[in-house]
Amino acid sequence: MSYLEHFNLQEQPFRLTPDPDFLYWTKQHARAKAYMESTIWLADGFVVITGDIGSGKTTLLQSFLSELDDDVVYAVVSQTQLTATEFLQAVLTEFGFKPFDKQKVELLDMLNMFLIEQYSNGKKVVLIVDEAQNLSKKVLEEVRLLSGIETHKEKVLRIILAGQPELKETLESPSLQQLVQRVRLRFHIGPLDSSEMRQYINHRLQVAGREGDDLFDDEALEVIYRYTGGVPRLINTLCDTALLCACTDQKTAVTVDEVMVAVAELDWQEHESTTGRHRKLEQLQAQLVDDSMLTQIEVRSDGEQVALHTYPLGRVIVGRSPDNEVYIKSKFVSRHHAQIVTDEEGCIIEDLNSTNGVFLGEKQIKKYRLHDGDVVTIGDQELIYSDLRKREPANEGQITDVIGEEDGVVVGE
Repeated sequence: MSYLEHFNLQEQPFRLTPDPDFLYWTKQHARAKAYMESTIWLADGFVVITGDIGSGKTTLLQSFLSELDDDVVYAVVSQTQLTATEFLQAVLTEFGFKPFDKQKVELLDMLNMFLIEQYSNGKKVVLIVDEAQNLSKKVLEEVRLLSGIETHKEKVLRIILAGQPELKETLESPSLQQLVQRVRLRFHIGPLDSSEMRQYINHRLQVAGREGDDLFDDEALEVIYRYTGGVPRLINTLCDTALLCACTDQKTAVTVDEVMVAVAELDWQEHESTTGRHRKLEQLQAQLVDDSMLTQIEVRSDGEQVALHTYPLGRVIVGRSPDNEVYIKSKFVSRHHAQIVTDEEGCIIEDLNSTNGVFLGEKQIKKYRLHDGDVVTIGDQELIYSDLRKREPANEGQITDVIGEEDGVVVGE
């Protein structure tokens, strides 16, 4: 029996993938969304939204996008480790162009003509950049220039930059003063307080079909706050694990005992609210030569590279939806196809109940610890994994070497 049946739930309440239906509207989130909505009715709308990892920025963006009227045309760029030319290509691709053989001056001309055409047709155009903290200063300068495209009456491109707190620091650079002067509104989303966290958990449970607010007792909620610091993504992870533990032990509610078992399984220490990180992860990162990027994922289509991503410790989602960290625009790829988790030991890929599955060679895999150089097939795309820690590669030829019941790693039928 899954924990959904055990706890009378219709769907998983604490999924990590962004879902606007589960968005809990704190005052902070409501204000951030209002700022984003202002870009539609302000002709010179330019908004910057920042928040810690897991604070709900991407879910907020999805909610905003789901409510846009038909007269709004938008592009979402979430892969942001790009050169200025690549960034322009990414924007044009989102607007339906195929700009990869064009020079920069041609790209700018294409975009300018597109914006003027949309304006003439009574359309409002919005550019949304997620994970904007990764944009280089050269690309941010390109964004400033784009924000200045205008007719004889008004500007024709609205812009929303969303990113982690590092984006605020970058924008404080003297070289970006002209960009900051263009920004109409700025807002930072902080973690939930203890009361908001309780309401957040109950809200997600109710959306998932649970009646009543007695699934987590008061002491369990206090411990959850202590270990998550009110960060929504961490709350989701800990609550989901605690529910699994309670279901396994045939408990009808989650108590401190189940939360502490979940904490032990996750190997977490108490959260340091001022940094938004766990002490253990900070210590580990401090020991690394490159304190952030540990995993490299190369995306290939028909043998040619179409994207190259690098990631630190943590979880990223692969899929067709633009909110994914690894965005693959293919009808053979599910909206949220798989997740890639980088941990202290390396990297694990897990199928998220996709339609077409995940394959390593001829073998369909459900959950698998990757080896340096492994090539995984998702739909009609290949993902090539590289361990940037440059460890000695493990035995790459045997899937069975890493598949065992004790690790919960299995090959699908």
